[in-house]
Amino acid sequence: MLRDIGYVLEKLDWMRAERIWPNGPRYLWTDAFGVVLYVSLYRELGERRWLDEAERLVSDVERVLGRPRGLRIGEAAGRDGQYFHYLAMWLFALARLGEVKPEYRERGIALARDIHRAFVIPGRGVVWKMEEDLSGPYPGYGLGAMDAYDGYISYRLLDSDVLRPETAEMSIIIEQSYRGLEIDQDLGLGMMLWLAHFFPQEPWATLQAQRALRSLDTMWIDPPGYFSRAPRLRDTKFAFTNFGVSLGLQATHVWPERVERLNTFFENWRSGDEYDREAITWVMACTSHYPGAFI
Repeated sequence: MLRDIGYVLEKLDWMRAERIWPNGPRYLWTDAFGVVLYVSLYRELGERRWLDEAERLVSDVERVLGRPRGLRIGEAAGRDGQYFHYLAMWLFALARLGEVKPEYRERGIALARDIHRAFVIPGRGVVWKMEEDLSGPYPGYGLGAMDAYDGYISYRLLDSDVLRPETAEMSIIIEQSYRGLEIDQDLGLGMMLWLAHFFPQEPWATLQAQRALRSLDTMWIDPPGYFSRAPRLRDTKFAFTNFGVSLGLQATHVWPERVERLNTFFENWRSGDEYDREAITWVMACTSHYPGAFI
């Protein structure tokens, strides 16, 4: 597992100076990664300021994105509604922060209970996206392929006893779906590897990790050294999705040379679009260089 703390500290200073993050627009996925990054730095360096930054970020996210039930996807106009997999990542972040300050674990448990019934159809699946008030599914969206896995992991890390009914419902959906689940995009494959590493002996985790590695191996583009978006999109690449693959590979301790090479490639490559300055790109780059409390 990489521990490039110097890179992370330098990138955090740059993002703040450029008003990219954390002093830019709120976005739940990125901010969840950021909370875990701050917790990682607190554990590594023992400096109180990183814990303070994590708490400050949680407060800001709840202030800007918080709704009577759940959290909005993002601050920007086009980021309305609620995604379950974003909420699950936020629950994971609260679980990690809660290992240092238990009140955040309690907040995570309360949030999980509050959103679970709106998103989960027992025995069938988890709705991918809901209306912002959780009154119903967002028009045009169905069930998410990986959402039950996201929720299962976050619930167990928060408190599998307290969240036993909710965890059991996620487990049933996983049992019904994992044999037929085929993931064909880079970020999904990387995140499945990451999810599977928490309980690697469970049948779903063993099977899905094997499938993910087989698929990713066909998507490795060498030279120059990156994972394509999908097997059929060999010329399409995104930095932040590759950093998600990096997290999964480091969680499962495979292909360290590919992790190093993709980090090097995307540090210098520019897409020429908004992602060159998007917080998601560089916060996830920090995670790729230092997974810390993600693993």
